[in-house]
Amino acid sequence: MLAVAIFAALPTCVPAQNPSQEVCARPAVGSAVPEPEDLRSKGGVLRVELIYRNVVDANGQMRYCYVSKDGGQAPTLRLNPDDELILSLKNELTGPVQIMGQSAGQSAPRLSKLAVAQTADKTAKGDSMPITAPMTMQGPCAAKKMTSLSTNLHFHGLTVPPICHQDDVLYTMIQPGDGPFEYRFKVPTDEPPGLYWYHPHVHGFTKAQVLGGASGALIVEGIERANREVAGLPERVLIVRDQDLVNPNAPPSKSDSALAPPVMLDAEGDVMNTGTGTGKPAKDLSINFVPVPYPDYHPAVIAMKPSERQLWRVLNASAITYLNLQVAYNGVAQALGVVALDGVPINQNGVPGNSVLWQTHLGVPPGGRIEFIVKGPAEGVKGTLVTRGVNTGSGGENDPERPLAIITASAKAPETQSTLAVNPAPLPAQGSTWLGNVKPVRTRKLFFSETLQNPNDPNSPTTFYITVDGETPKAFDPSSMIPNITVRQGDVEDWIIENRTQEVHAFHIHQVHFMLLQWFGLPANEPYLRDTINVPFWDGKSAVYPMVRLRMDFRDPNSVGTFVYHCHLLEHEDGGMMGLIRVEPKNDGASKPNAISERKPRLCGRPHLVGMSLPGRHR
Repeated sequence: MLAVAIFAALPTCVPAQNPSQEVCARPAVGSAVPEPEDLRSKGGVLRVELIYRNVVDANGQMRYCYVSKDGGQAPTLRLNPDDELILSLKNELTGPVQIMGQSAGQSAPRLSKLAVAQTADKTAKGDSMPITAPMTMQGPCAAKKMTSLSTNLHFHGLTVPPICHQDDVLYTMIQPGDGPFEYRFKVPTDEPPGLYWYHPHVHGFTKAQVLGGASGALIVEGIERANREVAGLPERVLIVRDQDLVNPNAPPSKSDSALAPPVMLDAEGDVMNTGTGTGKPAKDLSINFVPVPYPDYHPAVIAMKPSERQLWRVLNASAITYLNLQVAYNGVAQALGVVALDGVPINQNGVPGNSVLWQTHLGVPPGGRIEFIVKGPAEGVKGTLVTRGVNTGSGGENDPERPLAIITASAKAPETQSTLAVNPAPLPAQGSTWLGNVKPVRTRKLFFSETLQNPNDPNSPTTFYITVDGETPKAFDPSSMIPNITVRQGDVEDWIIENRTQEVHAFHIHQVHFMLLQWFGLPANEPYLRDTINVPFWDGKSAVYPMVRLRMDFRDPNSVGTFVYHCHLLEHEDGGMMGLIRVEPKNDGASKPNAISERKPRLCGRPHLVGMSLPGRHR
């Protein structure tokens, strides 16, 4: 089975008075799932103007949204390799300001005058600056304090440089009083074709903004060139987001009331995992903004032509919720043909031919993406898209089974707004060596851990850590630019990630992809590239911590610079579970010997994706 795997105070503002002109308007419960607006490149350039807004809705929840020039929300950005994206972002957030770390005097870091001078010199020559640095000590790149009204953009999964005006999240802080801020970069020639996404990444406030709906899809075109199995298919972009419960005090529905386990809340007020696959969820879900709220879970509607084959591109843009997707017709689970994970076709890294991996349920961690072929139901057949229960551990949030959409079959179903090319030219052969065949220069170990801020109070807030083994756990400090890890461009490393907590964590790293080698110490035959993966929870008793072993790829020149790795449960990221890595420019010097000497695991058998399994019970 494919089952991949606190800080922020919400500002307040005046709700929109006219529903017809509502800011960040959302579809009604039970609506047909709308397709996001497509914005396509023309002549090798995609110019986009986005306004970033917020509003308090009728339930008192804060909504955030990206609005395009013609009024569309969260448009899908579609580019080809070598295309240039020129994106203008205007921050129009309103409300009181909370400053990140104000009580501790924390602020975002600044570079030395030398680094700034080097940046200016490189920029004047038209060169790419391979370090995370502001273009100037003035304006949004000047590393101002991070506040509840600050924003920026992270282009999740893309291998573009971590520098200002491209994919920097450490210095770039766009404030409501600033003019439009321009992001400008070229999609690399060898960027894998697939599903990526964009969202804000302001430390301390990322959860609040993403939970409020601040996210959109970005597609690098050409997946049919990588895998002809999807050529000519209609495609559908589905974005699953979470939000605070609309009906937090509602009792379970009548059908669930007899089975509902007791409700227990964590320090942040979220429902804790029951381990049963049932009960009140920690968060509500929506699909393309159509809400599917607790307790009745009235599903959205997806219309397809009878038995039509489509490519579904699914993004889990949730702040904390894990998905375990399944399509069923008349109650029978259907096989879904996986063709890409985290933006990378599965046949791009060691899997030959036009490969399709057929699975009956698909797990997607927060931040993860999955693209798969689905065959619609026959006319008159009841179809459903559900997320099944996920056991996140005794310290995790509750992610029970619930429906997302019903799938209806009708010859009158509307056409999807995008269809893949029927006779695509194949992608050129890859020039780099398959990652699985590259010998790592060293092995590192990192671990997730947590502590209560008040050890004597089980309800006190939690501080979250990701730590290099041998170091003392410390929460991420945005005022420090000292990297936790330094590597050299061109290197390949193995990282062992342990989980010393009793809840699942989703490891994510910017700028690069990795390959899973081991799961719980067992070899994994999964030659696929990812940027986000689950690390199973510890049971609190075992002498050995759960772990994954990843082969990290720092060969791309665009990875040079300083960027972050973190847990993609955004509550954990905001709460300190993030670290800095610096990739130094390549030179001719010899790499250091392995930090840990271990025998390389052997891959065997058919790729099966067991290593992506969500820990615990699946319903």
